[in-house]
Amino acid sequence: MSTTTGLSEFFHHNLWANIKMLDACSQLTDEQLDATTEGIYGSIRVTLMHLFASEEGYSRHFNFTSIVPTPTLKEFTEFAGFEELRRRAERSGKELIAMSEQADVRQILYLDDGTYDAQVIIVLLQAINHGVDHRSQIATLMSQQGITPPTLDAWGYNDDIYGS
Repeated sequence: MSTTTGLSEFFHHNLWANIKMLDACSQLTDEQLDATTEGIYGSIRVTLMHLFASEEGYSRHFNFTSIVPTPTLKEFTEFAGFEELRRRAERSGKELIAMSEQADVRQILYLDDGTYDAQVIIVLLQAINHGVDHRSQIATLMSQQGITPPTLDAWGYNDDIYGS
C-alpha cells in the first residue's frame, strides 16, 4: 500500500467486498438470483455479470498483473458461473490495485473506442463508485427476499483483514 496516499486500500477493499458478495450469492437458489425489483440494475445474476464486465473494462488498458481474459465478460450471452466470475473478479481486482499503485493517474485513456477521454484517476474513481453502487443493489435484493447480505463496510473489512 502506498504510504503517501492510501489509494490502493480502496481497491483492496473493493476486491474483498466483491469476493464476499460472490461467496454469499453463490449460496442462493436460481429463483433468488433471478429476482428483481424496481429501481435497481437487474437481478442479482444480471448485476453480477454487469459489475465484473465493467471492472474488466476499467482495467483492460493495463496489464500489470496478467493478460485480460478472452472473451471478455461483456461478450458472454449467459451467466458465466460463480467460479468464472470469481476468477475474473480476482484478476480485475488485482489489476485495479496495481493501477492505483503503478499507473500515472494523470494519464489520459481513450475510452469507448476513442469517443471519450478520461484520466486514469477518473476511471479508478468510477470503478469504486460503480462497485459500491451495484453491491448495494444486490444487498437490497437479498434483503427484500429475507436474506441477510454480507457486511461489506470498512468496519467488516478492518475486522477481516486486520483483526479487531
